[in-house]
Amino acid sequence: MLIALVGLSAMLPTVACAEEEVDFATQIRPLLSDRCFHCHGPDAEGRAADLRLDVEDAAHDYAIVPGEPENSEAFLRMTAEDASERMPPVDSNLKLSADEIELLRRWIAQGAKYDQHWAFKRIEKPAVPEIADDNWSRNEIDKFVFARLKKEGWEPNSPAEPWRKLRRLTFDLNGLPPTLEELDQFEADPSEANYNLTVDRLLASPRYGERLAAEWLDAARYSDTYGYQVDRERFVWPWRDWVIRSLNANMPYDQFITQQIAGDLLPDATKDTILATTFCRLHPQKVEGGSIPEEFRVEYVADRSQTVATAFLGLTMECCRCHDHKYDPLSQREYYQMFAFFNSIDEAGLYSYFTPAIPTPTMLLTDEKQTANLEHLDQQVRDLEVTLTDHLQAAPMRTNFDVARPHAIETLTFDEGNVGNNSAIIGKQGQGIRLTGDDAVNLSQGNFQRHQPFSVSLWMKTPDRKDRSVIFHRSRAWTDAASRGYELLLEDGKLKWSLIHFWPGNAISIQAKQEFPLNTWQQVVVTYDGSSKASGLKIYVEGVPVEVDVVRDQLTKQITGGGHDHIAIGERFRDRGFKQGEVDEFALFDQCLTPAEVAVLHGDRPSPEAVSEYVAWKLDDDSLGLQQQLSDARQARNKAYDQAKEIMVMRELDEPRPTFLLARGSYDAPADPVSPMTPDALPPFDEQWPTNRLGLAQWIVDRENPLTARVAVNRYWQLLMGDGLVRTPEDFGSQGSPPTHPQLLDWLAADFIEHGWDVKRLLRQIVTSATYQQASTASAEKLQRDPENRLLARGSKFRMSAEMVRDNALATSGLLVEQIGGAPAKPYEVSSSFKPVGHDHGNGLYRRSLYTFWQRTSPAPAMMTFDASKRDVCQLKRERTSSPLQALVLLNGPQYVEAAKMLAASVLQTSESEASEVQIQKVFRLLTSRNATTEEMAILTQLFQEQQEHFAAHPDQIGQLLGAGEAKVPEKLDPTTLAALTVVANMVMNFDGCVTRR
Repeated sequence: MLIALVGLSAMLPTVACAEEEVDFATQIRPLLSDRCFHCHGPDAEGRAADLRLDVEDAAHDYAIVPGEPENSEAFLRMTAEDASERMPPVDSNLKLSADEIELLRRWIAQGAKYDQHWAFKRIEKPAVPEIADDNWSRNEIDKFVFARLKKEGWEPNSPAEPWRKLRRLTFDLNGLPPTLEELDQFEADPSEANYNLTVDRLLASPRYGERLAAEWLDAARYSDTYGYQVDRERFVWPWRDWVIRSLNANMPYDQFITQQIAGDLLPDATKDTILATTFCRLHPQKVEGGSIPEEFRVEYVADRSQTVATAFLGLTMECCRCHDHKYDPLSQREYYQMFAFFNSIDEAGLYSYFTPAIPTPTMLLTDEKQTANLEHLDQQVRDLEVTLTDHLQAAPMRTNFDVARPHAIETLTFDEGNVGNNSAIIGKQGQGIRLTGDDAVNLSQGNFQRHQPFSVSLWMKTPDRKDRSVIFHRSRAWTDAASRGYELLLEDGKLKWSLIHFWPGNAISIQAKQEFPLNTWQQVVVTYDGSSKASGLKIYVEGVPVEVDVVRDQLTKQITGGGHDHIAIGERFRDRGFKQGEVDEFALFDQCLTPAEVAVLHGDRPSPEAVSEYVAWKLDDDSLGLQQQLSDARQARNKAYDQAKEIMVMRELDEPRPTFLLARGSYDAPADPVSPMTPDALPPFDEQWPTNRLGLAQWIVDRENPLTARVAVNRYWQLLMGDGLVRTPEDFGSQGSPPTHPQLLDWLAADFIEHGWDVKRLLRQIVTSATYQQASTASAEKLQRDPENRLLARGSKFRMSAEMVRDNALATSGLLVEQIGGAPAKPYEVSSSFKPVGHDHGNGLYRRSLYTFWQRTSPAPAMMTFDASKRDVCQLKRERTSSPLQALVLLNGPQYVEAAKMLAASVLQTSESEASEVQIQKVFRLLTSRNATTEEMAILTQLFQEQQEHFAAHPDQIGQLLGAGEAKVPEKLDPTTLAALTVVANMVMNFDGCVTRR
């Protein structure tokens, strides 16, 4: 913040004549916020002396006397000679300069007037300045900039050279360099009309969507892996392609926001709008051992609420997770009210380590043909279910049959005195037992698929009722709740029977209404009919069906994990085993037992109705034939569903999950309940909006919201100009930088809303302005007075993004594969990551950097060297650094050496009869968009000649250089000349003009 204030002082006079009115918003609030609000601001718990300086009435009541600085306690403490009395305290390492104290004195003397923070004021469209003899401005943007320059006594720069305009424009709107043909055409006609046509061409290019998507992936914390230690690969790239499509289609920005926050809740929701909500699921996710599921589920909710607040509102909401905000009027309660909007999806805190199951909730990614096939298969199953039900209902009452004792395909008996092979008592040491196909008893027969009916019988006794105890669990591994399988739990003292693909959102589950008896042996039988429905699950205790509640009823994928599934009795990874409980006579049945068979199994006589039902199900040939047809249809349907890809999305629970203010932000310290609501410091939440994510999105994009449009236009200004009008795009609060041109910011924001949140129109406004088209050169005076170009008296100059640096090399070399969308690519760079994944071969090596496989804990080092975001959190602005490592990457990275080789080969092929100077000049122009100067040509020519001599003397080194990468050069080219020109091209890639946008 200190840096922002120092920069501000270059533009805002602090000790000007006394009659000049001090502006609270831009001059006083930043001072108070930076030096005072930590102890005397919005945070009630951290407030000292019960004094608030952020609220006018409170400040005037206790510390500031308007018009009388000499009687104002706050001012007297700021100027106290005694260090023990002086504010800010000495140990805070904060202090006020003499100029700043004088500014505060003048403000108090002028009445100490407060004003609402500029970012929280309603967006009003200011009048465009009228400037006499204005021959510079091209549109309204320029008039605001020019008026400010006139006030400072400055003149804007002259326009940039035509080649530079085109290069700047092409990189800014498409992220790629212009071709030589495009340069020639524009330099032949650099008119304003042709410039405008070029803008239209670039905005219409499919490369536009890729360019803007690269920036949005940082904000969305996009990654192709889950993050944390294990950092497994995950399937989310279809969302990235949705972003590209939406941007290319110029989706209005308010819709872009709404669909990503609440596309599933729209009245006319489609697969595309639901896919957009993957944005809310892109946070890191946990799987490591010892992790607590609820702790990380809370982290996910916090992440998505904080990301929305940062990306769309420019608010640092995370600052009030544990206490009221220190600087902005945002309370901890309001934090959890925002949190509540995102707290009601059926998700797990951990993903599955042992299976590739997608964390729920999910959406199937099927095309029209696949969707039609699934609907057809679903209908076949429904028709057969109706036919079978009708047949059974029409069956006559038949009770003169003996019900046979059902045959178990496996029976396990546990004996306290025989703890060997597959025998054990559950509980003596608080341990369970795992039984696999490698044990003495083959249990692979119990590896049922979800179209197969089956049953499990056991005797059990429990001395107490834990929150949750695992009776048995069948899965691919000794695993956790998120993984697929089938299981019987004792949860809150009640039996719970479940089939799971991924808990909780893709599972069927029922729970007994009554608690399980204590300290007595009880026979328990659980059955499943193969329907993939909760209604197909039954629980019997002592031969009698028990009443149940449906816990989950959404199973659309397989429950098996492969050929190595096993049964764990009394234990499960990360869960409470059936400690001190006992289990005996554990039996598996490859059929859904009827009530009559369950009764016989328990030693009871079944009722006549149960016998008749048994006969209809098990002895009637027509019924058995229909059951087989239904099983076959279910198997075919399930196979089709299993083959369909799915992706994480948002989907609300039927009943919202209760949300609580969490003391100290800790998941296990719920305090007061809260409901979804927006902060009081911002416009009210309309009663007509639903209190869910859709209502939140409507509030965010409402015309009365003062933040959304300001934050958006500022970010797009930053995209094109290097820095925003607000230099802290992630923080529009009191600690953020005030806008350099507040009226321009508001005019752009209001205009953006008035014209339908049209992003392409906004970008066209900026790039067609004279402000944007200025040369970036600066006089010594301008550099001294305005080193950060806050006054916009010159064009912007900054290092290009990591993606642009790499894509420039690929594009100019002819290697770039211009495929839009698809699975992530793995170029050479990913092989040198901390967690190497192995690179692609062929096209995957040469796709745009936007598509590079992003491993969250270890992104491609070459990208990180150029300050790419790790994407573990929402980031709206990248740092720009300069380090020797960048030169090392450009001179030695496999991608760059290979690109230099192919660029040199291409130039030699197309300029074979030309002099070497012509070839060198072409290389230089391809990479930098301009011709080299005489001095530069002398250096490059000398380098070329030296390299020719070197390779002629060391031919063994030619193969090493020209063998870089998979791309092959034509054999007819002279290898010595090619190697020498490759070195020249590689050197130019490291040239400032090649990596700097100016």
